[in-house]
Formats: sequence, structure tokens, C-alpha cells
Amino acid sequence: MEINVFKLCSGLRVLGYFMILLVAAIIGVSYYAVVVLTCGPQLLRGGFHSFLSFFIIIIFHILLILLLWSYFRVVFKDPGSVPENWRAVSAEENLEVGGSLAAADDGFERRPRGGYYCLHCQNGKPPRCHHCSVCQRCVLKMDHHCIWVVNCVGACNYKFFLLFLLYTFLETTMDTIVLLPSFINFFGEAKNHSSTPANLAIIFVAFGKLSTKWILYLDAVLNLAFALSLLCFLVMHASLLSSNTTSVEVHEKKGAVRWKYDLGRKKNFEQVFGTKKSLWFFPLFSEDDLDKIPALRGLDFPTRSDVEA
Repeated sequence: MEINVFKLCSGLRVLGYFMILLVAAIIGVSYYAVVVLTCGPQLLRGGFHSFLSFFIIIIFHILLILLLWSYFRVVFKDPGSVPENWRAVSAEENLEVGGSLAAADDGFERRPRGGYYCLHCQNGKPPRCHHCSVCQRCVLKMDHHCIWVVNCVGACNYKFFLLFLLYTFLETTMDTIVLLPSFINFFGEAKNHSSTPANLAIIFVAFGKLSTKWILYLDAVLNLAFALSLLCFLVMHASLLSSNTTSVEVHEKKGAVRWKYDLGRKKNFEQVFGTKKSLWFFPLFSEDDLDKIPALRGLDFPTRSDVEA
């Protein structure tokens, strides 16, 4: 009996729906720990403590709105689908419609579309397109399939994914800093009653059963773990963004003397975030950028003029 690996991979989508509930639960616990238990009571004290708590609550909600906005955009935005019966355009066809292989005004070469053929989708594959075994379809400029968003990350939602990582990192870092004093105070008090790790653990468990404050300590640990892991992801994707590379292209890039899609850091950034600076930190694109930057739609990509396609 043959096992269909692609059918098994598609089962990961079920896990993805559980991850969405997990994200909602983590956000709910963090909201309760930071806003309700920690900052809320401080608002009644007056003076500097009230001002600081009010400031923290405002920043918390701003980051939360941006985080959720970016998250839902990644979840519900099509990462990029290959048009039905898509095929590569030959050099002759490109010249017939007035195309040119000459360098454009910005110094980067516009080459005719090349591609391959996907046996699973029975359709052409544009450049940088890959078949996702979880989604069971080809995705334009696919980076990876993310179970946290039950969706692929591709040409059309990569910016939203990066913003989701950024705002989640900032939110979890802020939560960790806010909850850190309570976390330290608990272990300071516990240490005065016991010096052995075993007794300390017993006190922690017993205290958690007797008070809702255990949420503060649990949430502090969770946020610290997420902040550290997200920092690693941010550094990795910042490196990929600066070289105009996707996660699945890393191996291919290692074998190239010059990466053909590397147009320089500024151009590479604009290939993902667009040129409109006022929208860089929001999960949105301007119509002008969508019209002028083909890479945002995932079908055509400018390449370096000094590298053979």
C-alpha cells in the first residue's frame, strides 16, 4: 500500500486551526495579565504610577491592533495563485509585443518570463513559484507554509507576515518588561522561605493554586520565550529581505556567484514593502505600487543585468 505524502502534509492544516486558537488564548492571557492585573490597578494610585500605566496600556493596545491587523491579513490574504493555463513568454513573443531585453531606466534588466511546469497542478510555474504540499497548490514567490496562520507566505502576503513578526516581537518584549518586576518579587519572597529548588517549586505550585497571580508568572515566561524566538526569526527574515531571497531559495542562492534577484538593499526592500513610506508599517499596499512593482503580484521579477537568467 503506497502512502501519499502530500495527503499527509495537507493534514497539517488541521493543526493550523488549533494554532489560531492558541494565538487567541495567548493574547487573552497576556491582556489579562498586563492590562487587568498589572496596569489597571495602578491607574487608581495617581501621580507618576498612573501616568506610566496609562502610557503602557495605550502602547499595548496600539501594538495589539497592529498585530491582529497584520495577523488576519496573513491568514486571509491569498499568498499568490498562478493564473489558470499560465505559460512562460518566449523572447520572440516578448519582442513582438514591444518588449525588450535592454536595461530599464532603473538599471535592472526586464527579462521575458520564464518558468517550469507543475505536474501536481497541471499548470505552468512562474519564476520563484513553488508547489506547497500542505495547501496542495502552487504559490507565487513562496517563502514557506506557516502553521501559525494556516496559510502559505508568498508574494502577496510576505509584507504582512513580516509586520506580524515585528509587532508580535514588540508586544511580547513589552509584556515581559512589564511583568518582570512581579516575577522577580515572587521568587525573592519565595527564596526567603526556602533555599532548596525542590521547596521553591512546591511553593510556586501551591501559590499558583491559591491565587490568580500565577498568571503573571506564567505569562512572563511565555512572553520571554516568544520574544527570544521571534527575535531569531526577525534577524533571519531581515537577512533574506536585504538580499531579496525566500526561505526556499537559500540553497539555490548559495550556489550562485551573484544572486540574480539581489537589486540592492533599497530596491529589495521596495520589492516587498512598496515605495510609499507612509504604508510601510501597515499591512496595506498603494494601488500605485501594485501597478508599478510587478514583484508585489508575484509573476514578474526584475533581475540584475550582470547575471544570466
